[in-house]
Amino acid sequence: MSAEHDHSSENMSDARLVWAVIVNVGLTVVQILGGIVSGSLSLIADALHNFSDAAALGIALFARRIGRRPADKLMTFGYARAELIAALINLTTLIIVGFYLIIEALNRFIHPQPIEGWTVVIVASVALVVDVITALMVYSGSKSSLNIKAAFLHNVSDALASVGVIVAGTLIILYNLYVADLIMTLMIAAYVIFQGFSIMPRTVRLLMGAVPDDVEIDRIVAAIRKVDGVKDIHHVHIWSINEHSRALEAHIVLQEISLEVFETVKAAARRMLSQDHEIIHATFEACLEEDCDPDIIPEHRTHN
Repeated sequence: MSAEHDHSSENMSDARLVWAVIVNVGLTVVQILGGIVSGSLSLIADALHNFSDAAALGIALFARRIGRRPADKLMTFGYARAELIAALINLTTLIIVGFYLIIEALNRFIHPQPIEGWTVVIVASVALVVDVITALMVYSGSKSSLNIKAAFLHNVSDALASVGVIVAGTLIILYNLYVADLIMTLMIAAYVIFQGFSIMPRTVRLLMGAVPDDVEIDRIVAAIRKVDGVKDIHHVHIWSINEHSRALEAHIVLQEISLEVFETVKAAARRMLSQDHEIIHATFEACLEEDCDPDIIPEHRTHN
């Protein structure tokens, strides 16, 4: 991505993340105590979701600090992928929590317990206010960081879950509709699982060095072929160094082999890739067509 995106990510200070973690941990304790006192499983479910948010924010903060470390002999591309590893850990934990809530809801359905509706409504109302405040605290960083975006979405879902818990508590107070608590627990669990699975594929692809989602490799190959002095291109590899930085390496078949021509072609190709495709790191090797190894991606090779 562009440097502007990276800059916007840094606009959110670490202090905001620290306070977001503290607030969510405090809220988790209050919700668990409220759930135990009231007997509400949906309130405990919401508490576990809040705790997963606090853990996610804590891991994201730790990974963010590691990610700022400069490149060295061990990690020549830097440590920015630490945030992707943190995202994978957070998402996996989130999915596990979601399935745990489903199991607990089914157990509670088999062995029902009394629920104190007013406690549920009061604690969930406090949680709703805290969830909204936390979401606002991390919103600025959610625009450019997969980790922070996941945390932001989790807090938004927490706010929605708190609304659901309030509704369930109200139904219990007015109509003694205790099944509402179980239904709301299942809805919270389903939403948690959905969010985990919706973000995980992109995280895994980034870690595996896949071509970025919005990159059309055939279009880039065609654009490089149009650069003056380029006859063909082979062995094209495009991947994400981290969430915001992309790299490319390729063998270029030159129309004329000379150092001056190659330097001119490289400069033009890199400028085009940076401006049109947001690829900031490009490595090229020059060769004559008869000297190039067979292409491992045949569809990227033309036959004259």
